[in-house]
Amino acid sequence: MTDFSKLLVADRGQKARIIHLVDKESFDEWAKSRPAEDRALLKAHAFNGKSGFAFAILPRGADEFEVVSAVADAKSLSPWCLTKLGESLPEGTYRLADGEPGQAALGWLLAQHRFDTYRKAEESERGPRVLLTGEPARSDAAIRLAESTALVRELVNTPAMDLGPGELEQVVRDEAEKFGGVVRVISGDELSSGYPLIASVGAAATRERSPRLIEVEWGNPEHPRIAIIGKGVCFDSGGLDIKLASWMRLMKKDMGGAAHALALARLIAGERLPVRVHLLIPAVENAVSGNALRPGDIVKSRLGLQVEIDNTDAEGRLILADALAKAGESGPELIIDFATLTGAARTALGPDLPALFSNDDELSDQLASAGKAITDPIWRLPLWDAYDEMLKSDIADLANAAGGSPMAGAIVAAMFLERFVPADTPWAHFDTYAWRDAAKPGRPKGGEALGLRAAFTALTARYRPS
Repeated sequence: MTDFSKLLVADRGQKARIIHLVDKESFDEWAKSRPAEDRALLKAHAFNGKSGFAFAILPRGADEFEVVSAVADAKSLSPWCLTKLGESLPEGTYRLADGEPGQAALGWLLAQHRFDTYRKAEESERGPRVLLTGEPARSDAAIRLAESTALVRELVNTPAMDLGPGELEQVVRDEAEKFGGVVRVISGDELSSGYPLIASVGAAATRERSPRLIEVEWGNPEHPRIAIIGKGVCFDSGGLDIKLASWMRLMKKDMGGAAHALALARLIAGERLPVRVHLLIPAVENAVSGNALRPGDIVKSRLGLQVEIDNTDAEGRLILADALAKAGESGPELIIDFATLTGAARTALGPDLPALFSNDDELSDQLASAGKAITDPIWRLPLWDAYDEMLKSDIADLANAAGGSPMAGAIVAAMFLERFVPADTPWAHFDTYAWRDAAKPGRPKGGEALGLRAAFTALTARYRPS
């Protein structure tokens, strides 16, 4: 992974090129203070402060120069307003002319992250672009956010052949070792007897890619206990209800929820929030073989509810159900889960906006407000009681899908999950895409963290209020 600590360093008066940030309101006044040659150059390039992320180089002789960049709001910097600069400027050291980068430091860092595990090294690769900052504490926080975001991206981008349940377990072990977490992995007969939904979904996979529940705990037992759960379907063929080839193409990303959950746990540990964390990642491959879960099968969940399998491609909610039941047994103060759960959420909200479901208005408001504040937006959808009948089964306690109905797919999936959450426990469910279909500055096509920063910011405010 990129060493972000070398890209954001303390300002101790080092020689650095200056970056001026302007917007359409401030540009004219700023331009009046510039040398005549600067104004002439900007006029020649039609640079008027209204060009979004465009920037211009202002020569200062030899190899020296200053930079002016147009942003949406020069006083309130977004996380992404420096990404074009981080991507495009020559290597070297830079300093903002006024103020601190704040949350814009994240975009500067991520602009220089590359997932190049499967690429031939390029000899012409530029050196780093370093940004100076006078706020070491915030720099450390920005670096942790960049590292955690990059962790999500890299895990989601990794092909399923190199990231099965076993490899995902090892990643969790490696991360847990860094912050002193205690790891427990349930598999084999213990999984079959204790977590039958997880075991059933993963039954068709090869022995080397057998299902498991990965648990990590750490923190002071006297602190509030929170559970974080992530869907870890390392590849989803759809099972016997097999997906079309075009739909299956991106199903290496179906463990994106697990990547988000692990990254959130990593951030909490790095911030040393006063909480006791219980991380649960059910890790499976939804494969096809003679012992695959069949439509019409009925499986008794860990909670005791008998679940009729209406659709084997609605497998994520099954493994989350057993994990939610396990989390609830320890009496957590709240539960958060992440999952690449439904295409219906993408149809409703598009690729950039995770759907949020919650049984607690206060928790939902905290998450939504945090997402808005740090430009990691989410949108709450309802747990609509009237749709509960869509989960009815003629012969079991409930079905895992709505009998082929195309209606309210994301809501029905969330309502299935709610059945396995203790009624008095605040719970939030993120139905996230974990992917970016088209590149933007600092946000390449591929795996993406969507909802991660919103959740972390909300938890920070909840457990370490300013």
